[in-house]
Amino acid sequence: MHTSSVDSPPRPEHRTTAGLAGVLALCSALLLTLVAARWSPLISADGDIADTTHRWAVDEPGLTQACRILTDWVWDPWTMRLLCAAVVVWLVVRWAARWTALWLALAVALGTLLQQGVKAAVDRPRPVWPDPVDSAHYSAFPSGHAMTATVVCGLLLWLLHRHGVGRAMWRTAVAVAVVSVVGVGLTRIWLGVHWPSDVVGGWLLGMTVVALAVWVHRRRQP
Repeated sequence: MHTSSVDSPPRPEHRTTAGLAGVLALCSALLLTLVAARWSPLISADGDIADTTHRWAVDEPGLTQACRILTDWVWDPWTMRLLCAAVVVWLVVRWAARWTALWLALAVALGTLLQQGVKAAVDRPRPVWPDPVDSAHYSAFPSGHAMTATVVCGLLLWLLHRHGVGRAMWRTAVAVAVVSVVGVGLTRIWLGVHWPSDVVGGWLLGMTVVALAVWVHRRRQP
């Protein structure tokens, strides 16, 4: 007789996922604390990298325009959320996987709420340049673009892995996800609208959300 996963003892993968989520959360909290305290070595490194990349962006208008297109359209948070919404609809219609569809939608929504909450709490100013190549709104930490891409790509990759897609499709999906997550973070730094630690913070918080969401799904549907 099948027993509910909630009543069953924790499985090794549950413990591993929970442990990973804890480590990522600790790293996120540490970076957040250093940013909020304006730790001098971190602020100095942020400034040096931002100054260098901004000079490059001003000197390379063609590459800068390409970065703007990628960050504003291809890897924009709303593009990522629309992709997630399409997968939610597909899960309901094609697989009748209503629980997984709801789980995916809630995980992305909670990631967005966490992102906005941390932004408001830290209230970190964005870089200011005399000759900006782009502009952005709201507080800097964490990068919403980097965090949203990490959450959406991470969750979709896990779903593909769970459903056992073919090797070629899996490798393609991993490559697209890695390029998207890394690429959007680099474009935000290149365009001078984020400090490097904002992007790293977005990646860490995004991975934390993914790990927690996977842990919840495994507990609910092992």
